[in-house]
Amino acid sequence: MSDLRARGGKRVLLADIGGTNARFAYLIDGTLSEVTHMAVRNYSSFQDALHVYLSELPDAGAMHSGIFAVSGMIEHDRCALTNNTWIVDAAELRRSCGISTVRLVNDFEAVAWSLPRLSRGMLLQIGGHEPDTTAPVAVLGPGTGLGMAISAPHANGRLLLPSEGGHCSLAGDSAREETVINCLRQKYGHVSAERVLSGEGIENLYDILAVLDGISLPKRSAAEITQSALEGTCSISRAALDMFCAFLGSVAGNLALTLCAKGGVYIGGGIMCRIPEFVANSQFRERFEGKGRFRKYLEAIPVHLILKADVAFLGMCELAEAEGIA
Repeated sequence: MSDLRARGGKRVLLADIGGTNARFAYLIDGTLSEVTHMAVRNYSSFQDALHVYLSELPDAGAMHSGIFAVSGMIEHDRCALTNNTWIVDAAELRRSCGISTVRLVNDFEAVAWSLPRLSRGMLLQIGGHEPDTTAPVAVLGPGTGLGMAISAPHANGRLLLPSEGGHCSLAGDSAREETVINCLRQKYGHVSAERVLSGEGIENLYDILAVLDGISLPKRSAAEITQSALEGTCSISRAALDMFCAFLGSVAGNLALTLCAKGGVYIGGGIMCRIPEFVANSQFRERFEGKGRFRKYLEAIPVHLILKADVAFLGMCELAEAEGIA
């Protein structure tokens, strides 16, 4: 990172703050640095993690602007993250870090900003035809939570909007899925899509399916469940990941119908980078299209899995350029 001091020009601090990881980078004259990953559990607050990151940068005080992608609802330039205890406050960041301009955006709004910068090699298309470039685009993705955003046509190009659709009520498509949802209802009360379409959601499916099938299994993390499903070493792990993909198809199809997203659906998030071929060979596309009288409508809509890690940083670069701060 020694080039930070040596180079002049516009310098923008970037962060993608999720429930499990905080990621940092900086942008100098349009060039993005390497992304640094920091585990949320190791820091009591966002400010603590940020100060550690900045302390390792030479001449960090020269940062004139910041864009922070946050996994939660932003109100009055402040976000209390949905899946951890951190708070990101733009006014506090301006005071404590000396950054004159601070912009908070929803993390999946940042992913939506990245779409113009995604090459074909960064995407895997699952079904559909050519997109309607004049129509809305839906963006979603499971990680620690379930993020969503919208890119809609606008007189000046496109309008990007955040969404909290991951917290909408979840519906099942079979008696077994309804039984799983009833089990989740006993645990949570309200059962949102995020309760199955997230890291914790994979663990929920695994635990419940093991009980329903009367199988005693060791406790596994989402990563362990995913790995054992891919390796074919655990039938319940495989069943959990199969159900995860089926639910994802249903939720993505619902979002596409809600938005008339003939411009396409893009699915990001850390989980997707690990299982693209599994998703492609799962019930995902059938469940995406399986909406009765609107099957033909959905058959035409292309779905792309985003294969590039840390894609929100491409989106923040695009946003910084659009707002003239890069």
